[in-house]
Amino acid sequence: MNRLEEMAMFVRVVEAGSFSAAARRTGMSKSLLSRRVAALEDRLAARLLNRTTRRLALTETGAAFFERCQRILAEVEEAEALAAQLDAEPRGRLRLAGPMSFGFQHLAPAVAAFMAAHPDLTVELDLNDRFVDLVSEGHDMAVRIGRLAESSLIARRLAPCRLVVVASPDYLARRGTPETAADLAGHDCLVYSNRSIADEWRLTGVNERIAARLNPRLYANNGDALLAAAEAGLGLTVLPSFLAGPAVARGSLSLVLCNHPVEEQAIHAVYLPNRHLSAKVRRMVDFLAARFGNRPYWDESLPPPA
Repeated sequence: MNRLEEMAMFVRVVEAGSFSAAARRTGMSKSLLSRRVAALEDRLAARLLNRTTRRLALTETGAAFFERCQRILAEVEEAEALAAQLDAEPRGRLRLAGPMSFGFQHLAPAVAAFMAAHPDLTVELDLNDRFVDLVSEGHDMAVRIGRLAESSLIARRLAPCRLVVVASPDYLARRGTPETAADLAGHDCLVYSNRSIADEWRLTGVNERIAARLNPRLYANNGDALLAAAEAGLGLTVLPSFLAGPAVARGSLSLVLCNHPVEEQAIHAVYLPNRHLSAKVRRMVDFLAARFGNRPYWDESLPPPA
């Protein structure tokens, strides 16, 4: 038995006025309470109680010890209550990393809305397309897009990330609309250079996967650059729907090859596998999952996936 438990048992006996009354209040046996208090006295090498057949009386040492035990136990309860309160309301500093294009378009507005609801929270938002190591760089969590590598991090899916083939209506009017993956060889393509195989798009068909070879005209390591080039009529590109959806809605881009969709990815929140997840991380992850969801708002202008 630890010291706090010994103190609590001693205080309950004194407050109850007898071992019998304390046993009734605590649900413990009278003999067990008596043995625990006797063991406490032995450990302290001091008599705390004078026992008679009718009542208990504190010794001078016992009275001083009782007063301090009450104070210590009250402070422990106050500390636990404070910890519970701190855990319930996000506060302090939250370091969050995310990819650049998604961060500008969707994560930053979400973080702003979350901060408005929790004024005691400070956020450090790190937007960067490079891989961020949460442990070595001191981040609390990150938002990642695509297939996750094996790691000890906890991952929660926030939303699907559809990848769509798009081009401007002007480009399609000039060059025609591709109907099959093979047609891509006759078109200018705008490709994302951060992929391991930039000159290839992985499309799907009826129970098959198609590796479409491309004729790249532009390589770029940022989705916003590809979006701008596609809207300018420079060629076809593959974009995540969180970038392409608004452009499709305003008519500056059109979907093509809908019968051969690009393999879908996902958007995840990842965080360290702490035993007690902090309120700021838990509440932020819950908020993002609810805000984005399985049918995110940026897909509203798009037809359902094939």
